Formats: sequence, C-alpha cells, structure tokens
Amino acid sequence: MASTVTRETGGTPDSTRTSASKRPGYGQLLRTRGAWAFLLPGFAARQPFAMLTISIVLLVQHTTGSYGAAGAVAAVTGVAMALFAPFTGRLADRHGQRAVLLPGVAVHALAGLSLTALALADAPLWALFAAAVPTGASVPQVGPMVRARWGTKLQGSPLMTTAAAFESVTDELTFVFGPLLATALCTAVDPAAGLLTEAALTLVGGLLFAAQRGSQPPVGAGTGTGAVGGSGAGDGGHARVKAVSALAVPGVRVLVVAFLGIGAVFGGMQVSLAAFSESIGEPGLNGVLYGTFAAGNMLSGIVCGAIAWKVAPRRRLLVGYAALALTASGLWAAQSVVVLAGAGLVVGMCIAPALITGYTLVEGLVPVGARTEAFTWLTGAVALGQAAAVMIAGQLEDRLWDGAGFLAPMGGTLLALATLVGLRSRLAPPAVSRTVARGVGHRTPVAVD
Repeated sequence: MASTVTRETGGTPDSTRTSASKRPGYGQLLRTRGAWAFLLPGFAARQPFAMLTISIVLLVQHTTGSYGAAGAVAAVTGVAMALFAPFTGRLADRHGQRAVLLPGVAVHALAGLSLTALALADAPLWALFAAAVPTGASVPQVGPMVRARWGTKLQGSPLMTTAAAFESVTDELTFVFGPLLATALCTAVDPAAGLLTEAALTLVGGLLFAAQRGSQPPVGAGTGTGAVGGSGAGDGGHARVKAVSALAVPGVRVLVVAFLGIGAVFGGMQVSLAAFSESIGEPGLNGVLYGTFAAGNMLSGIVCGAIAWKVAPRRRLLVGYAALALTASGLWAAQSVVVLAGAGLVVGMCIAPALITGYTLVEGLVPVGARTEAFTWLTGAVALGQAAAVMIAGQLEDRLWDGAGFLAPMGGTLLALATLVGLRSRLAPPAVSRTVARGVGHRTPVAVD
C-alpha cells in the first residue's frame, strides 16, 4: 500500500536544526546573485525611518519651544505608522511591492513637506497633528519588503537564517547614521533640514528600490513561500498553507509587546538625549550620544548574527530582555556626558540580540503565508512603542527634572519583560511531527525513522 509522508507546518525543519552549527556566513550571503541590486536602494529607502522621529522632535521643539508638543506630534506620526504598517504589508503581498511603493513614497514626501511648512508657519498644534497622520501612515515598509525579497532569493536555503540576522544588523546600522545625519542637519544647517532630507531620501530611495523588479516576490507569494526567517527548507515550495492572520498566533502577540518595549527605548532615548544636550548647552552632542547608543546596538547585532547559537531562541530572548530592562532602568541616574554615553552604549548592546531573536522566533511560530505580515506587525510595534515613549518622555522632560524622560524606556522594558516572563509558554513553537497516511479518509500516526 502506498504511503504518504506529511509534516505539520509551523516548526523548524530538521535540516535547519542540523545545519545550525554550520550556518553560512555574511560573505556567502552577500555573494547571492542580484542581492546588491535591491540591498543598496533598500538601505537608502529605509534610512528615513531612523531620521523621522528625531527630525520632527527637533523641528517642532524649535518652533514651539516645548518638548511635550514635539513629542506629541512625533507620537502621532508613530501611531499612524504602526496602525498602517500591517495593512501596507498585506497590500504588498496581494498586489506587489512596486504597486504599493510608488504611490506610498510620493504621499510620504508630500506629507513631510506639508508638516515642515506648517511647523515653520507656527501653525496650531492640531494642524501639526493632522499633517503627522499621513506622514506616518505612508512610511514605506522597506525592511519587511527586503526580507521578503531575501525569501524569494533563498527559498529552501540555510542562508535564510543568516539573512534574518543580516537584516536586523542593517536596521541597526540605519539607527547609527539616521539620527546623526538628522541632528547634524537640524543643528548645523536649519531646523527643517532634517525632515526635508528625510522626505527626499524616501522619494529617491523608494523609487530606486521599486525599480528592482527582478527581485520582487511574485504577487500572492505570501501564501506559499517564506520570507526571511521562514523555514521553507524541505518543503520545496509546493506546500499549500492556509492564509491566516499573523496576529492570530499567540506568540506573535507576545512578541508585539516585547517590541513595544524596544520601541520605548528608541523613543525615550531620542527625546531625553536631545533634552540633555540642550540642558548643557551642547545641542550638537545629541547626535553623538544617540550614535553611540546605536553603534552598540549595531556591533552587538553583528556578533549575535554571526554566532551559531546552541541556546533555544525563547531562552535567549528572556535572558537578553532581562539585561535590556536592567540597563535601561539606570539611564535616569546618569549625570555626565561620559557616563550617559557609556550607559547608552550598554543599552544599545542589549537591544540587537532581543530584536534578532524575536525575528528568529517568527520562523517557528508563524505559518509560511503570514510571515511577511508578522514582520510588519513587529516593525509597527517598534514604531508604536517609540511614539508612546516620545510623547511620555517629552512630557516628563517638560514637567519634571532634566533626565526624567529616561523613565519612559525603563517603564516600557520592565512592563514588556513582565509580559514575556508571564506568557513565555506561548513563545514555544508548535511541535513538529511526521505521520504516514494510510487508507482513505483518516491518518494513523506512524513513527518514521
């Protein structure tokens, strides 16, 4: 009697586990044919994401004199982005990345110009809020799109795990250059220069990225192929996966909370470092301090992505997040540039491992057809956490003492850590099992050697 071997979806393939200790490196990944054609414009197109918040904060604070108002406008932008990011990812899967990017980058550039003009014209706060909504909602989701392109290139390859780490490191690299560039432009050129450059980079980078049609995932690929971080190995690309919402997976909801806490660190650091630099009469130091924080993030990401880990991702996330919460809780006590730079460096070094591990967990938690959407939920969670922290930190800086804004990343990471610890069982991937189908209409589990 003929027998058919079937396997449940949602787990990590045996081939991935057995090759974990021999994972290919970054060099081999970057030699993938055609990779640089979408990596370079993709880097330019995602750079504005790291510039947007700090550019808005510095511009609005300059025109209103209030960090609270600046944080509130930036928060509206972040909330709008977080709410629309999964919708954008779903549209890209359904209609193609180019169809979403072309109108999206145009809308974002126009919205950014409108927000700049209103701020310079001393428009009322409600008008700035109104302009902030389309500015945030139209932020192109280039990071998840690049991950999806890696998935198309590397389907079934052990390089996909390396690509997931590489993309996380790239995200961190943008947070080294983005805030430095935005701060330098806003302080040395003009308060509006940061936001204007952000809009221009989005338009040019987005159009160049959209022009790379050869690497774009086929329309509808989200229901049958894996994005970066996915485990397409062993399936041959022929498995049919029922389309489900990524947010329906309990583990994804737990990861969303964790990424909200990471966003709180980004947002709280941006406002609080700007306020600290202003309070000591050295506003130009803001970019240096934030760059130090982001450099720690990037360097630890490079190391984390190069290690063939033997510790399970769930345990790595719990340990790493505990370290992040502990280090973020001491920022408010820093009273000098040197101490604050050192503390920021350590906090940054704790972020990348949590981000990379969170994206890695998606591989085992989410069905293949929902992984691109899952990435946009996590990206949106970072933006939402950043938005909330920017607003809260701004109010704390205005109403309490210099440095009180650092309480925002402390509170965000501690709440997220408590959620992770309490719901850690939901981060366990579904068990992988193999059964042999016998007869017609039923299956009897049979061990397969």
